[in-house]
Amino acid sequence: MAARLVALSLVLNLILLHMSGAAESAVAKPPIPNPTTDFIKSSCESTSYPVACVQSLSRYANAIGQRERQLAITALSVSVSRTRSCALFVKEMGPVKGMKPIEHNAVRECIEFMDDSVDRLSQSIRELGLLGKAEGNDFAWHMSNVQTWVSAAMTNQKTCLDGFDGPHVDANLKAAIRPRVVDVSQITSNALSLVNRFASKNRTATQTKTP
Repeated sequence: MAARLVALSLVLNLILLHMSGAAESAVAKPPIPNPTTDFIKSSCESTSYPVACVQSLSRYANAIGQRERQLAITALSVSVSRTRSCALFVKEMGPVKGMKPIEHNAVRECIEFMDDSVDRLSQSIRELGLLGKAEGNDFAWHMSNVQTWVSAAMTNQKTCLDGFDGPHVDANLKAAIRPRVVDVSQITSNALSLVNRFASKNRTATQTKTP
């Protein structure tokens, strides 16, 4: 009987030691600072959808580093990818048998708007790539082009959404397309914010250099 009590006591002590170790390991340790992801998080605070911003860009942290232009280019590249994927999805939605003319037109126009958005966003990426060491008026001209094209892409995406508004569009069709276009619109909005951030920081740096 005594031997069984001793054995039981040993088992209980082992369990308690295990639980104690598990509790210590479960205590939250302060995260190790990561300059690249911290840069993305702080930059995304200037966007309208910071959570989506961080989620969409964090995987590219090593490629982005702490470079403002690379951050803007990457954000635009993600927007191109999402917009292209959305356009392909919408193309698969129609035309289908039984689709009303107003729905068919909405799908067709949305595809056109999405394709145009891809073109304008891709053009913006190329334009940012041409910046090099451009300063002053040259920099302002390139950035104005980028901001105009990204804004046009956002307008296209909003116009696509508008086509599915109203009671005459099938609710299932609207429910299938709308979330995807909204996601693309938010990603593109974030990209524009990061483009504007890059433009503003570079403009400030240029003015600081000016005697």
